[in-house]
Amino acid sequence: MKPFRYQRAADVATAVDTLAATPTAAFLAGGTNLVDLMKLEVEQPDVLVDVRRLTSGRIEQHPEFVRIGAAVTNTALAADPVIRERFPMLSQAVLAGASGQLRNLATTGGNLLQRTRCVYFQDVTTPCNKREPGTGCPAREGFHRDHAILGTSDACVATHPSDMAVAMVALDAVVNTQGPHGQRAIPLVGLHRLPDDEPERDTVLEHGELITSIDIPSLGFAVNSRFRKARDRASYAFALVSVAAAADVADGELRDVRLALGGVAHKPWRATRAEMVLRGAAATEEKFREAADAELADARPLPGNEFKIPLTRNMIVDVLAELAEVRR
Repeated sequence: MKPFRYQRAADVATAVDTLAATPTAAFLAGGTNLVDLMKLEVEQPDVLVDVRRLTSGRIEQHPEFVRIGAAVTNTALAADPVIRERFPMLSQAVLAGASGQLRNLATTGGNLLQRTRCVYFQDVTTPCNKREPGTGCPAREGFHRDHAILGTSDACVATHPSDMAVAMVALDAVVNTQGPHGQRAIPLVGLHRLPDDEPERDTVLEHGELITSIDIPSLGFAVNSRFRKARDRASYAFALVSVAAAADVADGELRDVRLALGGVAHKPWRATRAEMVLRGAAATEEKFREAADAELADARPLPGNEFKIPLTRNMIVDVLAELAEVRR
């Protein structure tokens, strides 16, 4: 690991100013992803600015939303009674995301900013456009079983690893930040980027912009929600495909729905096409399959991950059938 300087900022403004003035600095909260990447020399910051104690570690209920402080641990988030009752898919996603030891340390803000687990990104002896722009994407011709089928580019086919982010995207979460140019409220669906020709840029955040909290809007039917994840082993494995869904079902009709996918794109994927097919439609397996097919129409798998198309389709159908209590 490259030597670095550790600094504990007195407040958010100081932390932001320090990073903005130091191009090679990075924020440190739980460090569960960053420290691993530093050990691999994928990330080599000269300065680490500790922000764990600067943002809130509380979950607060407001009339129109629930606010989750960026320093709330994944363990606390998953166990919180408000989250478990009002947004069960979010609690389920967090519990599916890592071992208990990691959840005890990982923060909500940091979880959203995880970097891809692509083996070529993590191996500094191989080319990688995300790590070194312009060097190529060996995953396209090499190992890509875990990689994206939606929103890919010639430059990158990596996937975003956060399960929590998938549930939050389905719930229309908003990320609150403070950066060099002040405060912003960013819809989570727009926080992460597709790779296009700049795969090195995971998010729209500026250097020095710090996530301070996340707001989950009140959504009555989110109590009827599920998160499901397909993975290679039952514990501590990243998603091959995941589905987060909430459904408002009455008299056999889907009055409203929220749907997001993980493991299929460079960002948590909001399934807007599927939602359009489903809203106001009969809650039937046939309609669920039609919605899944609409969402997957532009999928561009590689030879080693073609299985993700039927897997995603079947998972969408299964989760929606469970939420709508459709007998199969």
